Amino acid sequence: MKDCNSCGKCCEAWGSDGLSASSEEVERWETYRPDIARYVQDGKIWIDPATGEYFDRCPWLTKSPDGQKLICDIYEDRPEDCRYYPVEIADMVRDDCEMLEPRDLDNLRRAQRRLDEIMIASRPPAGRQP
Repeated sequence: MKDCNSCGKCCEAWGSDGLSASSEEVERWETYRPDIARYVQDGKIWIDPATGEYFDRCPWLTKSPDGQKLICDIYEDRPEDCRYYPVEIADMVRDDCEMLEPRDLDNLRRAQRRLDEIMIASRPPAGRQP
């Protein structure tokens, strides 16, 4: 499995409806990042405040200056739903994740174990907020 290359496919796949934010995240955004909080309604995120509808894609996803990658404009303040993606190899396959290599697809169990190792290593220590 390769390192994430910021292709943004997961953000495009999941950046509209289906994501949520915890009450702690919403409270933090309301206090420190009202620019983010304005896109939250009832814990659901990326809602257009003008229409009350989900955006077609995450409003924080932009192209890098060279146009080759997608960048999260709120990366340090992104919700946990985003921080902890991917969880399942099946999600990565469905989203055409560029972290996957052909050998991962040949042995999905091994790939899942490797993903679990990567995700555990990326989580902050207990008691520390991301």
